[in-house]
Amino acid sequence: MTTPVPAGTKTAEWKPNDKWLLGIVLAVINFWLFAQTLLNVIPGIQGQLGVERTLANLAVSITSLFSGIFIVVAGGLADRIGRVRILYAGIHLSILGSLLIALTPENLGGLTSAMLLGGRIIQGLSAACIMPSSMALVKSYYEGKDRQRALSYWSIGSWGGSGFCALFGGLMASSFLGWRSIFWISIVLSVLALFLLRGTPESRAEADPRAAAHRFDWAGLICFIIMLVAINVYISQGPNIGWLSWTGIVLVTLFAVFLLAFLQIETSKSNAFVDLKLFGNGTFTGATLSNFLLNGAAGTLIVSLGLVQVAAGMSSLQSGLLTLGYLIAILATIRVGEKLLQRFGPKKPMLWGSIITGIGILMCSMTFLLIGQYIVLSVIGFTLFGIGLGFYATPSTDAALSNVPDGQVGAASGIYKMASSLGNAIGVAISAALYVAAQAVDPGLIRSWGLFIGRQDNVALRFGGAVGLLFNVLLVLIAIAAIIVTVPSQRPKEEEEARPDVVPPPPIGN
Repeated sequence: MTTPVPAGTKTAEWKPNDKWLLGIVLAVINFWLFAQTLLNVIPGIQGQLGVERTLANLAVSITSLFSGIFIVVAGGLADRIGRVRILYAGIHLSILGSLLIALTPENLGGLTSAMLLGGRIIQGLSAACIMPSSMALVKSYYEGKDRQRALSYWSIGSWGGSGFCALFGGLMASSFLGWRSIFWISIVLSVLALFLLRGTPESRAEADPRAAAHRFDWAGLICFIIMLVAINVYISQGPNIGWLSWTGIVLVTLFAVFLLAFLQIETSKSNAFVDLKLFGNGTFTGATLSNFLLNGAAGTLIVSLGLVQVAAGMSSLQSGLLTLGYLIAILATIRVGEKLLQRFGPKKPMLWGSIITGIGILMCSMTFLLIGQYIVLSVIGFTLFGIGLGFYATPSTDAALSNVPDGQVGAASGIYKMASSLGNAIGVAISAALYVAAQAVDPGLIRSWGLFIGRQDNVALRFGGAVGLLFNVLLVLIAIAAIIVTVPSQRPKEEEEARPDVVPPPPIGN
């Protein structure tokens, strides 16, 4: 049994090496590269599995939803009972979730749905465990430039995986190995990660005597889970169950009731699950809100890639190739965003990044064009999307975390990361729901506008795609407004003087 090591210290007997760091990167990438492939793969396997389109969309969004709900809880547990223990738990959950999805049977109704959704929920819990514990271990066992290098690899594992997932998923699904091979490979790499991480000394935060006096806010967590699951199910299943059906009304009522209960609980407790007092800081609020909204723009991927597969008959590999520029751009510009932050402060690069992202998504929304024209615009649009996020990521993280008191940085970081996952989940759910719902508009009415050129037999499908994609443009516009209103143009002078040598933390808004 290993001896726990307080944060920021290392044992004399053990030091991290590149193999250990590779294990950390594999643990992180197992979520971003493998679990997120469903954004591109689901349109092609939905019919094969025999599940409703709305349930398939729920399967895509529910992973990020559960990651977002539990990431703060898992981070707190990692600090208290051990980061290595929580990291290992996350990797084992990743294996279990991937196994359930890989073994999901076809056309067996409830069993197929249960295994698919169950596997996706477990993958979300896995990410909630792995992300905060792996970052905490890197910060604990590296110092100075070595820590900066390690955190860069950590970021590449998350951002690189998210950028490569559509292409990788399409490649595997189109190969003789089939889409299930994605999750078998994930299992193999999870086992390899466990092997590379073996022998890691335990690390946990120094005991806080004040924390011992408070019980965990279970009431707040339960209300949070119920309200978010209810609204996510309503959004994703709305086209199927009916927006104004009794089931839909019950789900909205559950959301409203438990939202009010959650706010009441969190404002009255000193040990609140989510410290709402942090939102009294305007800069933190603006950075976190814009982070939520820009992560919500991930709905662009599920709509645009699904549209070209259905409307143009593209394979998942061909549609994934449209995002190659996104992958290259986001990896190439993350460090550019860091340099822009150092020169201009956070507001300008956050705005520039958001504007570029919005232009990119707008280009992907031009579904009224001929398919050849749309493909060209999509390639350019996804590349701009990646450039914009690369510019935005580090300045946003710095704006959120450098403007809160030192004693609240941990809680602020947890909320910021939670906003990332929840934004992804809600954005994907709403975009997919609008994409499906808007297809019910009378094709004759759409044709009467004279806007859609080329084929006229699929105008309803293309109109649905435009509605789903333009919703993401709206999210970016709201993010831009939030940044303009809340983020100061320059850091306060006293902060600049107090933090001259601080290197911004890696982007965690992925």
